[in-house]
Amino acid sequence: MAKKLNERDTENIVRQHFQKDKLFKNITFEEQSSKNPRITKLLKNASKNGSGIGKPEFLISIDDEKDLLIVVECKADILKHESKNRDEFADFAVDGVLLYSSYLSKEYNVLSLAVSGVEKDNIKVSYFLQKTGLSDVEQIFGNKLLSLDDILAGFKQDEARKNEKYKELLEYSQILNEQLHKLKIKEDKRSLLVSGVLIALDNKDFYRDYVGMSSNKILSSALVEIIKEQLKTEDLQGDKIDRLMENYNFIATHPSLKKLQKSKELKTLRELINDIDENINGYVRTYKYYDVLGQFYIEFLRYSNSDKGLGIVLTPPHITDFFTDIVDIKTDDVVLDNCTGTGGFLVSAMKNMIDKCNGDSSQENSIKQHQLYGIEYQPEMYPLAVSNMFLHGDGKSNILSGSCFDEDIIKTIKTKKPTVGFLNPPYKSDKSDVEEFEFVLNNLECLEKKSLCVAIIPMSCALAQKGERLRLKEKLLSKHTLKAVFSMPNELFKNSKVGVVTCIMVFEARIPQPKNKKTFFGYFKDDGFFNKKTKGRFDYDNKWIDIKDTWLSLYFNNEEKVGFSKTKKVTAKDEWCAEAYMETDYSTLTQDDFQKVLKKYVAFNVLNDE
Repeated sequence: MAKKLNERDTENIVRQHFQKDKLFKNITFEEQSSKNPRITKLLKNASKNGSGIGKPEFLISIDDEKDLLIVVECKADILKHESKNRDEFADFAVDGVLLYSSYLSKEYNVLSLAVSGVEKDNIKVSYFLQKTGLSDVEQIFGNKLLSLDDILAGFKQDEARKNEKYKELLEYSQILNEQLHKLKIKEDKRSLLVSGVLIALDNKDFYRDYVGMSSNKILSSALVEIIKEQLKTEDLQGDKIDRLMENYNFIATHPSLKKLQKSKELKTLRELINDIDENINGYVRTYKYYDVLGQFYIEFLRYSNSDKGLGIVLTPPHITDFFTDIVDIKTDDVVLDNCTGTGGFLVSAMKNMIDKCNGDSSQENSIKQHQLYGIEYQPEMYPLAVSNMFLHGDGKSNILSGSCFDEDIIKTIKTKKPTVGFLNPPYKSDKSDVEEFEFVLNNLECLEKKSLCVAIIPMSCALAQKGERLRLKEKLLSKHTLKAVFSMPNELFKNSKVGVVTCIMVFEARIPQPKNKKTFFGYFKDDGFFNKKTKGRFDYDNKWIDIKDTWLSLYFNNEEKVGFSKTKKVTAKDEWCAEAYMETDYSTLTQDDFQKVLKKYVAFNVLNDE
């Protein structure tokens, strides 16, 4: 006689699974009902039988994720896991849990978990995600019970949610910038303060004890000492630590950080550390391998003229990620950025290489310690690059301080045999400045034969047909192959308050341009981002991923598409941009397009007194 299936057995499997979880103490685990009045109100009419209160098997709330709710429904019979139309709410696990989700998602992001079966090694599991206020339900994960860590990791890495959290981060960067301005901390010191706090918070003892330190003076001194101790643990070579500490020592001596603030409008150092931990460190822990320091550097200096004379323009993070896709980066690549800045390209390279390691920790360590190299000339940028790599687990911090044209540095880099080159060189603002193409040539010189170099530079370089830039274009083609040029959005650097129009160039190192070689030209002017006055330029409608896939498909397939791309044989004397060779698809033009162009033309004439 077959054993009668009992739903209590299924519930016990789920209950025991979560009770054994290491994060169990950080959750509220409720059965059938909730003490949370919001949840009770939402379930008031959610009964599976059509009327009355809904009673899920389990409701799980996580302390650090106030907007996420996990709801669980169980069935003893695996055959009762999911109906064809998901509308038999009382009889099937998936149907029932999605009914609860439809009510709870009015105020929560709901992760629905349906579990069927009474044998631990033979159960059926389905996960669904329904975001707040939306009717769409997305099935995620696989057919097994996951740890809370894995559930959170999958939930947090969702692209739309990542964008949402990034917007919150940008909003906080503006708030923090205003606070530091009131404390009279100079623009070029603000990112250093943020990086120093993040480094110190990585120390468990400091993280535990800083709140109880008796005065701001003691706290500021302790903060500097902990930064030094943390850097000592990271195998930094030579005099790197002393040079870095020269930049961080201001924290212990700055009057606004040492003294207790009497005005309620001014934050104390302890309050600043609290805020940075909550708003920045929380983001860094969740979304690993992201150049947070670079984005704060942009915000802190966007109203300052201090970097414009240096030609420093930091690359937006979606473009640094795009670079890694252009070269189809591999786990065994060795990456060089000879104009490192805050390290954005190296962080993106680290992220995408590690994503492809499939959990191989030895390979991940090799990437962090032996496959990422940078060169940074500006003394105020160098500590940001080193600390950025430190915060992302790069134990060696292979960032060289000095000029990328220094022969000793070139020799050192060549011994590492880099296979991928990325750069955004300083943009020329004076006749005496180094040409952007010189930095591209320098990067290519350090790469192994047939390696790819990707550079984002002013469009004026691509258009040059005379003078020094023409000579450098000739030199590039005599030694290397121009594989592609992408015309980028005009306002790409809007957040940096820089109006330069740029293009991305892709070169194959140490292979002279073949006579019959066609170069791919992409007209990639719309990345889905747009500008809001107080929030900056951002992917508000989550269009970037699909747009990027289209760009990459055209490039990898060397495909010509009207309005988007063209292939063309070019010489140094030609213009290296899609606009010079593309056909126009006149069938897509409307009266509105014509009016917009006229308005832009009139506005241009007014602004330029013409």
